Amino acid sequence: MPLSDLASAVLALAAVIGLILLLRVGGQFLGRKRTRIANGPFALEGQFGIDSKRRLLLLRCGEARLLLLTGGPTDIMLPWPNAGAEIKS
Repeated sequence: MPLSDLASAVLALAAVIGLILLLRVGGQFLGRKRTRIANGPFALEGQFGIDSKRRLLLLRCGEARLLLLTGGPTDIMLPWPNAGAEIKS
């Protein structure tokens, strides 16, 4: 194996490692950016994957919370009951 082939392989490996590190730093930056946005008046508080298509989301808009079921033939939105309110049977 000639020295130029070895140098090309090492340079290509260094470029791939550099791209991986760049993506990692970019992902951390975007994660911090998303956290700042989530602390505004509208935020995703929790999510649960029901199956491969449907997802249940707990959203907050100001003081109000709501459950949103997405991914099925229709999306369903339900208000989240207040923490101090009694549930009537």
